[in-house]
Amino acid sequence: MTKKQLQSLAKQHGTPLVIVDHDEIRRNYATFRKHLPRVQCYFAVKANAEPAIVRTLYQAGASFDVASLPEFMLVYENIKKLPAKAQQDFIWDKIIYANPTKPKETLLALDQYKPLVTYDNVTELDKIQKFAPHAGVVLRLAVANTGSQCELSNKFGCEPGEAVDLILAALKRGLNVEGLSFHVGSQCTNFENFVQAFNAAAAVMKESRERGHEIKILDIGGGFPAPYNKHVRPFPELARVINAEIDRLFPKDIQILAEPGRFLVATAATSVARVIGKAIRNGKRCYYIDDSVYHTFSGIIFDHCQYPLQAFKGGKTEVCAVFGQTCDGLDCISQSDLLPNLEVDDLVYAENIGAYGSASATYFNGFPPAKVIHVNE
Repeated sequence: MTKKQLQSLAKQHGTPLVIVDHDEIRRNYATFRKHLPRVQCYFAVKANAEPAIVRTLYQAGASFDVASLPEFMLVYENIKKLPAKAQQDFIWDKIIYANPTKPKETLLALDQYKPLVTYDNVTELDKIQKFAPHAGVVLRLAVANTGSQCELSNKFGCEPGEAVDLILAALKRGLNVEGLSFHVGSQCTNFENFVQAFNAAAAVMKESRERGHEIKILDIGGGFPAPYNKHVRPFPELARVINAEIDRLFPKDIQILAEPGRFLVATAATSVARVIGKAIRNGKRCYYIDDSVYHTFSGIIFDHCQYPLQAFKGGKTEVCAVFGQTCDGLDCISQSDLLPNLEVDDLVYAENIGAYGSASATYFNGFPPAKVIHVNE
């Protein structure tokens, strides 16, 4: 969006404000499908669970990765008026519950929908057998997360060497083992992680086949990097690596799916905030804005991201610090943004803030999250 459009929306709706551009979401979805033609795209709802975003991707033909019952029901809202068979077909074909550890209450609620769910240990298998026996199961592998922004294999995934034993354990419990999954870590810029993971998955599939069970689904997780800065290698480069490994290792009858989150929504949102204070501290100009790391900029804390602030007004820039509106010393948005001399009530904006920002916003200090508006729905 243009600066003029952002300023106009801020004037109309006030600040703090997050503007989500649905045309950008559609472009990102189309890019993903174009460059990974064998891969079914399951949007990771956790990245941004705005109902309007889920609706846009549903209308575009996307599938969905959910990690909680509320996320599942958010997707279900889009299909609840379909005939029963169409509902069940959509759930089976286009939703995966990709959180390996689930409360028994969630499994009980999910069982009637017969979804795909992930697991990585015997305890989870016992819960699924008891509380969601109609679910299909997908075994999660632990794989290398080297260099990824957020590592996940320290929390989830079985070792490849124990994988087939866990597959056979599921079969002995009468469960339907549909596939394997892995996750190379969020915002993965080390493409070798994918190469290693594909080889590990292929080896597990081979051993499983030799021991009597054919795996038909491979979920390659998320980790597809958003272009936050010039150092992030272009998505087509990663796609070439992934396509080559898929074609080399997996026959055409293996269904490949993926769980992009930030890749689809990060670049689709821009935040606009207002300067509410300024000071000079240790010789550095400091600005205070009406947003914070407990709100739209929570990705700084939870997601290890940086969102450089920019000014609408011109002028000579200098290195400045920017703090949020809360009373907490942790609430530092940046110590090194290049900004001109701003005054109270001037506006600033940050791009590429559509993933894991609003999604993890809080009400700390009593400040509500920024208003979210949607354009080009």
